[in-house]
Amino acid sequence: MRPFKILIVALIAIPLFFMLVIFCGNTSKAKPEPKALIEATKTVEIVADPQEILLYNKNRQALKSALTAYFNTAVASGDIVGAGVSIVRGDSIVLSEGFGKRKSGGKDKVDGATIFRLGSLSKGFAGVLAAELEDEGKLHWSDKVKDFIPGFQLGDKENTDKITLAHILSHTSGTPYHSFTNLVDAGVPLREIAAHFKDVKPISEPGALYSYQNAMFSLCGEMMRKVTGENISEALQHRFFNPLEMCSTTTDYETLSHSPDIALPHVRTRGGWRSTKLTDSYHNAIAAGGINASAGDMAKWMRFLLGHNPEIMDKAALGEAFKPFIALNEHNKYYQRWPGHLRSYYGFGWRIHKFSEADTDAEKTMWHHGGSVNHFRNEIAVYPEADLGICVLLNSNSGLARTVIPDLYEIVEGIYGKDVSKIL
Repeated sequence: MRPFKILIVALIAIPLFFMLVIFCGNTSKAKPEPKALIEATKTVEIVADPQEILLYNKNRQALKSALTAYFNTAVASGDIVGAGVSIVRGDSIVLSEGFGKRKSGGKDKVDGATIFRLGSLSKGFAGVLAAELEDEGKLHWSDKVKDFIPGFQLGDKENTDKITLAHILSHTSGTPYHSFTNLVDAGVPLREIAAHFKDVKPISEPGALYSYQNAMFSLCGEMMRKVTGENISEALQHRFFNPLEMCSTTTDYETLSHSPDIALPHVRTRGGWRSTKLTDSYHNAIAAGGINASAGDMAKWMRFLLGHNPEIMDKAALGEAFKPFIALNEHNKYYQRWPGHLRSYYGFGWRIHKFSEADTDAEKTMWHHGGSVNHFRNEIAVYPEADLGICVLLNSNSGLARTVIPDLYEIVEGIYGKDVSKIL
């Protein structure tokens, strides 16, 4: 009888055991995985609307055709020799092209990688770099110049004590127009130029009057060097050029002169444009005019300025460079004749224009700067509401520079419509 009972217990227990194993196993398998693990392995497929792709390519080709016609006409009429042109819309580099020749009479054509000297477009880089250091708490707009540059003096002690980083970045230090630009042109080291300001009589209180500068503006680089331990060239390279992959951008003559794809400067003669030599001018004052770049790199720079690289710099911090600091009460400036111009200000390395368009009363904003150095002539304009950037680099000091920005803006509007920010 006992063996029989053991057999019965065994027959009952064994199936129960296997049922428990199966149940527990199923329970274990049914246990939800950690949410993070599920999300990490999830694949999301984004399919673009074929019609949107078609429209994007159609508009892009139309823009390229229109700009090709525009700049080919300018070359044929002798208005320019060559141009590097970039258009950015949203996160997209719509166009980065070259037109014309790198050298008059030569065979080499300008392309999107051809390097031009930027001149005062460099000031915009310095203003943005200062804004980043301000955001990090390493520099402040109210920091006094004299605390960073030993021996700096402009006027008496009371006046000198008032001059700040904001004043030199906005051309409102009270220095007479273009003070010691001749020394910058001559290649005198910046620290030596700084010592000359003690002999200058201020024309206004700091912050009261706009008076455009190169030498005084460049002192911002010395202030930034004190807080970063790097000269401005190194700081720009590490913070902007490298992460943005602006691989052709340079800040020294040696690298520039050995670049394989560079546009030569030109001067106008009775017989037309004649090429001239590259010079080392303004590489001693990088913040004011010592940067060199291609249309392709300037496209990346404009996309960054529009806030599409938040991993490099926060959009709010970027905006500090574009805050109006002083009204520009100038007369007969070329940009004041642009369609719809209302008024202008200067921020930190940037002009800020307010304008309106014919069919609307809405006030719009443009961040702008022109630049010329070594017979190069350039223009950059960024439209934050439209999420649009336009940059034109010329290897001749051509009058076309005075109208090329509104001309290209009109072309873009004609292709993409008035509200360009909503079109691919």
